[in-house]
Amino acid sequence: PEQWAEHVELMFDLQILALQADLTRVSSFKFGAQSNGSFPESGVSKAWHSASHHGNVPSAIMEFNTINTYRTDRMTYLLEKLKNTMEGGASLLDKTAVIWGSAMGDPNLHGHRRCPLLIMGKANGALEGNLHLRAPSGTPMANAFVSLLQKLGHDDIDHFGGSTGEFPLSFP
Repeated sequence: PEQWAEHVELMFDLQILALQADLTRVSSFKFGAQSNGSFPESGVSKAWHSASHHGNVPSAIMEFNTINTYRTDRMTYLLEKLKNTMEGGASLLDKTAVIWGSAMGDPNLHGHRRCPLLIMGKANGALEGNLHLRAPSGTPMANAFVSLLQKLGHDDIDHFGGSTGEFPLSFP
């Protein structure tokens, strides 16, 4: 498709079909493609990557925020489709863990601290949902992955990548 959003929705549709057909239980999709592309549908004509180097100029930060809001909003399509796709009495959203994040906490500096991470869905009841958890400063994102893998039944995993332990994915 010519439009980025249409391409994203097509890729999400293929992922959902693969889950429904039990062709896979793991799928990944990198939103980062087209880093030099622009997203005029967002209302900003700058390319995403150049907009990320905002120089801490408030108006440039807001432009980058507008582009990211547009891009992140595409997740709504996936989440709604998962929620409305039933499998064995439960929605695919209830049966799935959707992980969305970024390796950049401050793209202006290519900073890798305080990176955003969202885990959506209930992973067949392994996750509570409806939580906002803030990691203590310096906590590696990989700690959340250790805890997620353990909740998914991989009890023997005590480290992943650069993890330093676990990060509980439930209310304390």
